[in-house]
Amino acid sequence: MRNMPYTKVPNMPKVRRDAVNLVKYRKWSMRKVARRFGVQASTVSRWCRHPWATGWHEISTKSSRPKTSPNALSREIVSAIIEKRIGRRRCGQVIHRELLREGVSVSPPSVQRTLDRCGLIKKRSPWKRPHDYTERPEAAFAGALLEADTVHIMLPDGSRIYVYTLIDLYSRWAYAEVMERISSERSVDFIIRAKKKASFSFKMIQTDHGPEFSTWFTHEMWRTGIKHRHSRVKQSNDNAHIERFNRTIQEECLDRTAHTIKHFKIALRKYLPYYNTERLHMGINYQTPLEVLRRS
Repeated sequence: MRNMPYTKVPNMPKVRRDAVNLVKYRKWSMRKVARRFGVQASTVSRWCRHPWATGWHEISTKSSRPKTSPNALSREIVSAIIEKRIGRRRCGQVIHRELLREGVSVSPPSVQRTLDRCGLIKKRSPWKRPHDYTERPEAAFAGALLEADTVHIMLPDGSRIYVYTLIDLYSRWAYAEVMERISSERSVDFIIRAKKKASFSFKMIQTDHGPEFSTWFTHEMWRTGIKHRHSRVKQSNDNAHIERFNRTIQEECLDRTAHTIKHFKIALRKYLPYYNTERLHMGINYQTPLEVLRRS
């Protein structure tokens, strides 16, 4: 309770009750009671004058909320903020700019506080654990840093097909698999199978914050001798290589075949050898991943 605000201390009502009890029934002096509880004698006197100061009832703490708020937002401004939030689901920054264009003077923090007070802001779940932080290494050799991701393909019937993708930043060697579902367990199995296919060892895997790459995935990677790091939040460039590979594999392979798991598996089985051994890559000076691996 050391750094807790006065109005938030849960035991203060009981302390006031016990202090009043000592004064009124044990006949202690107010100075003695004040020394016992570490307060001023005038504070104990004020407690004893409280309407509930019987010595047997807890004396609750009064709210520190001011009785008047002259700078509070008017009902019209609050209604405008709520209406814009519910109507278009825009964020507080955009709502603030829209109100300024309409001639309504309001600060960005006031907009955010209004949305928060009305329960219109989605907050981080208290049950979501933070990811482990690992520094990003330099891709100085094959396997030093790889990026992994999942591609979600929506089918006409509403179902989905998931494609796990992986690329090595040094050599641009890539691997992909098609699955009906994704999970942390399937992500671990995918990385292990990709490791067996590669001619080099994996040192670190980088992914986004998807549920298939959770903290459990991180710990399982550690058990296999592979480090795992998550990309920075709202920094899309962190996974630029795998995002570009996702686009390439869709444009050059998946979009040209029937959208079924069977046809996707056949197409990937033919495309990946071409991508790794024949396709020239601008990012590695118009070489193939196989040529880079042979020179490393």
